[in-house]
Amino acid sequence: MLMVQPTVLLATSEVHDARLRELLREAVNSSDSFQDRFDAEVWLLDMAQRLEKRLPDEAERLHLLKLVHYEATRAELPPELVLAVIEVESNFDRWALSVAGAQGLMQVMPFWLKEIGHPDDNLFHVETNLRMGCTILKYYYDMERGDLTRALGRYNGSLGKWKYPNKVFHALRVRWFRQ
Repeated sequence: MLMVQPTVLLATSEVHDARLRELLREAVNSSDSFQDRFDAEVWLLDMAQRLEKRLPDEAERLHLLKLVHYEATRAELPPELVLAVIEVESNFDRWALSVAGAQGLMQVMPFWLKEIGHPDDNLFHVETNLRMGCTILKYYYDMERGDLTRALGRYNGSLGKWKYPNKVFHALRVRWFRQ
């Protein structure tokens, strides 16, 4: 699992990467399952209580948390980090649309669907959005050799700035920490 530690950022330019395209293709076709059912259930109960005010419908809340746990674990990310990213990106609004055109819970840019040969997929579909968002974040984390601040900056398109990573770290520390 990754360690959450802010570090100094440096600005660099962003390019569409062939390796990330391949990882997204693999993620879309992946059918892995949870490794430890008991831990997932304990986590679901804890996180469901924290998410209740944002998603009052219990069935919707538990479904989302199961998907987040599944996709984060599949991508080798802490599920709590993914929850913090979702809070900052969309405040758990699956229909969120940014001024830049990013869509859904994790605010994924639609060009990725064309890049991986899935132009008809829907980023407002929670499973698709989480699968792609987690894959992209993990790719940036690996690209930055474990520097989560830089990975979050890349994910948000704000590499070299502290504002976005600090928002995610704050949400992680205040609401989505693991007990």
